[in-house]
Amino acid sequence: MSEKVVTRFAPSPTGYLHVGGARTALFNWLWARRAGGTFILRIEDTDQKRNTPTAAQQVMDDLKWLGIQWDEGPQIGGPNGPYLQSERKDIYDKYIEKLLNEKNAYYCFETTEELDSLRKQAEAQKQSFFYRRPENFPNAEDVEKARAEGRPVTVR
Repeated sequence: MSEKVVTRFAPSPTGYLHVGGARTALFNWLWARRAGGTFILRIEDTDQKRNTPTAAQQVMDDLKWLGIQWDEGPQIGGPNGPYLQSERKDIYDKYIEKLLNEKNAYYCFETTEELDSLRKQAEAQKQSFFYRRPENFPNAEDVEKARAEGRPVTVR
């Protein structure tokens, strides 16, 4: 059975396209072309604090300058959109809910500082850090309480 090759490049619009990103885009584009497949550009714009207003357009301009043209993505569209990650929230929410319901994911509420402290403890003990899964998964009530306390709510 032969399946169509689909490759993707998903840069974060936080600045200029760097050589590593250009290399990744080029390799993915070349692989798609060689295999008669599709090259998708999806902009990873979920880091709202670091995104810059013009960076996504600059990355697209840089790719075009390099001769890399995407088959699907911003400015073109296609069947696998939306092509801005921030516009895919409904899709992600659906799958997060599924993972939570199946107990394949869970909520956690640690702050960056708490996680850094756990990492430092592991390092001091010359152990690898790994996040310990809770014995009892937090429920919706725990999530609301954490939010009311201003704690971060993350799904792992």
